[in-house]
Amino acid sequence: MRVGVVTFPGSLDDVDAQRAVRFGGNEAVPLWHGDHDLKGVDAIVLPGGFSYGDYLRCGAISRFSPVMAEVIEAAERGMPVLGICNGFQILCESHLLPGALIRNDHRKFVCRDQRLRIENNRTPWTSSYDANAEVTIVLKNGEGGFVADQETLDRIEGEGQVVARYLDVNPNGSMRDIAGITNARGNVVGLMPHPEHAVEDLTGAGTDGLGFFTSLAATVLT
Repeated sequence: MRVGVVTFPGSLDDVDAQRAVRFGGNEAVPLWHGDHDLKGVDAIVLPGGFSYGDYLRCGAISRFSPVMAEVIEAAERGMPVLGICNGFQILCESHLLPGALIRNDHRKFVCRDQRLRIENNRTPWTSSYDANAEVTIVLKNGEGGFVADQETLDRIEGEGQVVARYLDVNPNGSMRDIAGITNARGNVVGLMPHPEHAVEDLTGAGTDGLGFFTSLAATVLT
């Protein structure tokens, strides 16, 4: 698949995401925040970083980038979209995902190898994982606490929209230990940890993040 990786001013992990896309057996297509054209891609990754310096609120300015009008339209048509960390924040600001990400409850930036449980392996981004697989993926954020009202939390829990949940420790105060969610349709996924930093044994926390990128190819073949 041709996977577009968007670069915003302040993106830090766009090149890492492109590399992970290639490791997953797909073609990485660079996209710029000012683009009005998705270049015919089959899926999109919104990478981590500090888009527009997070000067207003994480993801709040990026949500109005020209490319996001195209991303929102494509997502609503069913195109797979993955938002990682800052990308997760952008998806929430764009109302493609419910809830919001706020400052960590301990008010400190966290960087650690984080254990997770994959709770929904029925999305285009998680189908390579076994149900309830336990993985270790790099986490690094200062505003990673997922919050939503009780009605929304009950709905996403009841409808299986929690994609990943923190194990052992809640690193940022996310409600119900939620590390990632999907929309009702299942094509849009937001994840606070960084799977693109866990795709090879040579560096990082191993290869547990690779499934987020191999899943796309598996989806095409099924």
